Amino acid sequence: QQQEQTMASHTTAALGGLEQLRMCGAGAGRALAVLTSGGDAQGQHEQWRGGTGERPPGARSRARRAQPSRRGGTRWDEGRRIPESVAQTYSHLNIVGLVGSIDNDFCGTDMTIGTDSALHRIMEVIDAITTTAQSHQRTFVLEVMGRHCGYLALVSALASGADWLFIPESPPEDGWENFMCERLGETRSRGSRLNIIIIAEGAIDRHGKPITSTYVKDLVVQRLGFDTRVTVLGHVQRGGTPSAFDRVLSSKMGMEAVMALLEATPDTPACVVSLSGNQNVRLPLMECVQVTKDVQKAMDEKRFDEAIQLRGRLGLRLPVSAFVQSNFSVAILNVGAPAAGMNAAVRSAVRTGISQGHKVYIIHDGFEGLAKGQVRPCGGLDLWPPMAGEVSAPRTLPKTCLEKIVENVRAYNIQALLVIGGFEAYEGVLQLVEARSQYEELCFVMCVIPATISNNVPGTDFSLGSDTAVNAAMESCDRIKQSASGTKRRVFIVETMGGYCGYLSTVTGIAVGADAAYVFEDPFTIHDLKANVEHLTDKMKTDIQRGLVLRNEKSHEHYTTEFLYNLYSSEGRGIFDCRTNVLGHLQQGGAPTPFDRNYGTKLGVKAMLWMSDKLRQSYRKGRVFANSADSACVIGLRKKTVAFSPVTELQKVTDFEHRMPQEQWWLDLRLMLKMLANYQISLTEYVPGKMEHVTRRTLSIEKGF
Repeated sequence: QQQEQTMASHTTAALGGLEQLRMCGAGAGRALAVLTSGGDAQGQHEQWRGGTGERPPGARSRARRAQPSRRGGTRWDEGRRIPESVAQTYSHLNIVGLVGSIDNDFCGTDMTIGTDSALHRIMEVIDAITTTAQSHQRTFVLEVMGRHCGYLALVSALASGADWLFIPESPPEDGWENFMCERLGETRSRGSRLNIIIIAEGAIDRHGKPITSTYVKDLVVQRLGFDTRVTVLGHVQRGGTPSAFDRVLSSKMGMEAVMALLEATPDTPACVVSLSGNQNVRLPLMECVQVTKDVQKAMDEKRFDEAIQLRGRLGLRLPVSAFVQSNFSVAILNVGAPAAGMNAAVRSAVRTGISQGHKVYIIHDGFEGLAKGQVRPCGGLDLWPPMAGEVSAPRTLPKTCLEKIVENVRAYNIQALLVIGGFEAYEGVLQLVEARSQYEELCFVMCVIPATISNNVPGTDFSLGSDTAVNAAMESCDRIKQSASGTKRRVFIVETMGGYCGYLSTVTGIAVGADAAYVFEDPFTIHDLKANVEHLTDKMKTDIQRGLVLRNEKSHEHYTTEFLYNLYSSEGRGIFDCRTNVLGHLQQGGAPTPFDRNYGTKLGVKAMLWMSDKLRQSYRKGRVFANSADSACVIGLRKKTVAFSPVTELQKVTDFEHRMPQEQWWLDLRLMLKMLANYQISLTEYVPGKMEHVTRRTLSIEKGF
């Protein structure tokens, strides 16, 4: 009984002010245990922290697989019997699972903890390989992890523009050796100095025979005579710093897992916290385990199409009627500041458009370039690689040069327009739609791919470039925290970009464990600032004698970064000193993250396929005439699926004065931000995940990941 009381007190302290739960004290006196098992994955540290509010005993999860005894089960404490009274008292154990695996091989969740970080390690190697291969004209065979699942290999191939891919779920057809060598020879003859072949370690052919990196290398050398190298990444993929995506994902899942446990009753089945699109959901554990086993069974029995379906639509397949001339003309333009992932979206959209038989134009310098006639046809082979520097364009809106835009639309017979950019792209398409009543030439199909680090475009939960910007800010803050730790008793105030939208500050704050994050959407007063200073004053009395405060650049008209610096410096005098750091445009630079490369590639393909369908639907009497509301849309991930939202409907929910949506989904994350900073919070505002089920239908829904 004394041990039970001790464990209960430890649990209450670990929950750090979760009010003993909002369910009328249902969690009071209950003990929670955290168990890690199996291979380590980046982000398990944050998973623990999100569930308990405390730091784990080690920086990384040091888990080992429990060894079964000879009599079956796991041998924990042999020779002692449990009294019947104790057995009745503890007749049930509520279990909630979180999946930490870099392979992303668990059915039911879009992403497992650690997968995104592993992709970061792979893309870092591929980017390094690209530079050396360009100087030596080489072919690289890259072997990545994935004994039974090809997710890492597939996404790496999409993100890097690889020439060939081998994954266990989709073995190549017989005679693949000839086809692959022919393909490599064609790309080399067009002037390419680099060929990349990516192999999952569990790759097999149709007969179950392993396809090894050495075999592929010898094949290329013998048949083509290319200088070929093999790189086996191995456990490099498990190491390194967790990405921002993994830090936020594991924190969200850890908090959701604790809430699921505390809400559970003796009749509640074991569940696993999963990610569906952008939503946390709870799934029956045994259903997920059974589907995961069914995948392996289907692969063992060579039912590979079924295995892919059970995995959840691993790949993108274009229609078989490729390269048939359509006589439709499609134009693509970028608008506004650069954002990581733009090039990936342009590249995939152009190649998909060409495969659909369209004539594809590239417009330089945004709407201003369209007005000046800076339009050129694109053959698809002279495109930027998905990791190159992103191409930006002026922020000019169509209303300033509408007549000239109409003239060039007529001159080039543009029948569909794909606009990639931030709020200016959305606003520009909206102006073109409103001008349809004046100019019949503007009655064509339009689509916006949101691309901005601010993540302030209505119609999507994530904009291209926002993940890269969060990672850039996170890496800078990690270094700042390291500096603060070395000097002791120091608080840093860091200013992020984003305009009036506080997405960058909030998500970066969760990723780096900030003590506070000031944003425009969550108004704050001098009393809130006073409470934050007092909180940091108390923190300096603990073992962690450092502080980090984030401020969005337009969070408040009067409480500027300089004001916060003066306030913290004055009120903390003798307890801590203060420094400021303005991150600025470094958040727009750097190589795109795997998430932005993959997301941009998928959005480019989906947008072009959607426009192709709309072109065929609106083609009447020898011309395209599209003036309905759903002929001009914004594409984006909304909650669980990638959706197309008409710009005229989004106009009703847009705050044009502050250039952002009226409602922001990520504001729900601020509760977790405060909890992780050890503030007393109220869980009445927490939105729990819903219990769902794993079916073939749910697995077939296309997600943004």
